[in-house]
Amino acid sequence: MKRLVILGGGESGVGAAILGKTKGMDVFLSDSGTIPGRYRAVLDEEGIPYEEGGHSMERILAADEVVKSPGIPPSAPVVREIVSRGIPVISEIELAGRYTDARMVCITGSNGKTTTTLLTYHILEEAGIDVGLAGNVGQSLALQVARDDHEVYVIELSSFQLENMYDFHADIAVILNITPDHLDRYDYEMQNYINAKFRILNNLTSADAFIYWKDDPVISRQLEQVATEASLFPFAEVGEEGTAAWVDEQGEMCVETPSGNFRMPRADLSLNGLHNLYNSMAAAISASLLDIDNEDIRKALGNFEGVEHRLEPAGTVNGVRYINDSKATNVNSTWYALESMPRDTILILGGKDKGNDYSEILPLVTEKVKAVICMGKDNSKLLDFFTGKVPAIHDTHSIEDAVAVASRISCEGDTVLLSPCCASFDLFKSYEDRGRQFKEQVEKLRHNS
Repeated sequence: MKRLVILGGGESGVGAAILGKTKGMDVFLSDSGTIPGRYRAVLDEEGIPYEEGGHSMERILAADEVVKSPGIPPSAPVVREIVSRGIPVISEIELAGRYTDARMVCITGSNGKTTTTLLTYHILEEAGIDVGLAGNVGQSLALQVARDDHEVYVIELSSFQLENMYDFHADIAVILNITPDHLDRYDYEMQNYINAKFRILNNLTSADAFIYWKDDPVISRQLEQVATEASLFPFAEVGEEGTAAWVDEQGEMCVETPSGNFRMPRADLSLNGLHNLYNSMAAAISASLLDIDNEDIRKALGNFEGVEHRLEPAGTVNGVRYINDSKATNVNSTWYALESMPRDTILILGGKDKGNDYSEILPLVTEKVKAVICMGKDNSKLLDFFTGKVPAIHDTHSIEDAVAVASRISCEGDTVLLSPCCASFDLFKSYEDRGRQFKEQVEKLRHNS
């Protein structure tokens, strides 16, 4: 009997444990922290042995194979020890891929991947396809394969998940963009991060498709070094020969694939902003390649409701708009947010810095931002960079103070944008927690106004 050890007791780990048990393996799950109650209950119900608060190395090193949670870095001592013993370490996605013949639409990128994944899923679901949502969103792929396998999966893949995928095969692979992110995980070497993202192309055949942003300089350079048998479907704002999606001079989004041609006025897309145009293009190309009817694609692109914490309207108080973009955990994501903002924006930045270079957003900050509010445990890097470059800068250390300052300094017609550029772990449990607390503070303002 194959001995499978799972590291990490979250969504992916528990899903992998259930799939392993379903396939007759001897499964053991180990988590150095505390396993959330809902997952503990599932493990108990399934009769899967587990431990929390530490690792029993003797038991772990008896494994034939280890499934590692994407959140555990390769540098973790337990992972190093496993690798040194020659025990294979894979991801939950790699494990799940062995046990399903479903078609896989796999989406990665530094920004926009959640929106594009949910939008693609929405199109397929609206068209009546038997589709599952997995990866960083939805349920664990392994759990769905074990319990309720689908004909198609739309999977959001982070660089962390791609690190331990080897034989997994995408039918449609999407890279939206690549900009610096998580460099603390990659020894502050951008190329290491790029290499991880490009693992999504592993095992693509001539029957498969690779969709990407044509004007991304990082993707373009890497494609000069990396060969793929897959058919290429680049998208861009302006059409050129070989481009699969673009906007024409009449303002229509055009999509051309071997499955057919598709037109839709850009103004009819439910998502606004240049970044969301690209997200819509990638989703439309994917859906077209899956032979979804043009009218179904058009309808779904027009009625999609967006993603929580990504340019999400949080309310208007005293004529001031508040926008929750807590999901912007890197510089490029904040660039996209600012690109779609009007002048007289008050920008709330800050959190756990991952090696950020703020010069990328400086031109947009100079053009559109009337004040920067720093919100983090340590704002020294932000204060050093932006002081003297914006009309006003404020130093705060909680969401309450940041929103209170924004309320005090804003005027009717202004926009307050929470788009932090940074991870949330200095003051919050997650970017979702940060976004929810922001919305709660805006609601308090409305109540008290």
